[in-house]
Amino acid sequence: MERMMSVEDKIRRAEEIYYKRRNNEISAYNSTENAKNKKRNLKLVRKLVKQIITCLIIYMCFYVIINNNYVFSEDFSNKIKECLQQEVNFKGMYLIVKQKAEELYKQINKVTENSDGDIGGAEEPINENTNADNSNVPTDGNTSDNENEPTDGSTAENVSVPEQENSENQETKEVSQMEQDANHIKASINFIKPINGKISSGFGARNPTTASVPKNHTGTDIAAEKGTKILSATEGKVILASSTGDYGNHLIIQTNDITLVYAHCNKLYVKEGENVKQGQEIAEVGKTGNATGPHLHFEIRYQDRYVDPQLILEL
Repeated sequence: MERMMSVEDKIRRAEEIYYKRRNNEISAYNSTENAKNKKRNLKLVRKLVKQIITCLIIYMCFYVIINNNYVFSEDFSNKIKECLQQEVNFKGMYLIVKQKAEELYKQINKVTENSDGDIGGAEEPINENTNADNSNVPTDGNTSDNENEPTDGSTAENVSVPEQENSENQETKEVSQMEQDANHIKASINFIKPINGKISSGFGARNPTTASVPKNHTGTDIAAEKGTKILSATEGKVILASSTGDYGNHLIIQTNDITLVYAHCNKLYVKEGENVKQGQEIAEVGKTGNATGPHLHFEIRYQDRYVDPQLILEL
């Protein structure tokens, strides 16, 4: 039979349950707080260790400085004073840099003038010879002047002749260099025509109607119909097969120290690294890159110097 509980028993039972639950909550709270305290203590310990290590490093630095006599020696102090007392002449440095820059600028201008002379030098000897011939023919205007001059020789002519000789020698040297290169190439390698066609632009200076076309032409342009097969003028190795740049689709074939360029092609039949034979079909005519119409840009180089292809073979 179920025991009947009095009111006091019920109150006592309720109090026990209440205190039990309260103790459980307190223990859970305490465990949580203990865990947090452990984390805080761990962080404090790490921070303390870092501070101790930092203090030790600072102490060691001071110890080394104090016990090192060189830092506070007279020799060290004198060197510091010399460095501080040394004057830097910024104006002198600026003048030196300016002088070097001017010398470099003059050299660049000289090289540019020489290169311009290479391009247009073919017509200059004709004008000089004409002037020389005209100077030997007396006119009505200079007869009286010549009579007043000394009979040993004309001073003006003596001054101008060396200048003419220097310019003629310079141009002869420039022309002879290309001729020497052409003769060397013809003596060492046998050439054939890469294509049959009409020369649309020769080697050297030109006056193009299109702004994108360069004035100094480094090769010979041979006009032909698009798709015309291009033959290798010599045997050699393909060192470049590319489709980028102003040359468009182009090949560079090397034989010893001579390189040939076939540019503006429509298609390339050979790849970089291949060995080609003379007369082998290597590409077809196109107008890729900086080209206004279908043609082959044929270029010959010897030791990085451009050589007129028409000095080597008849195109």
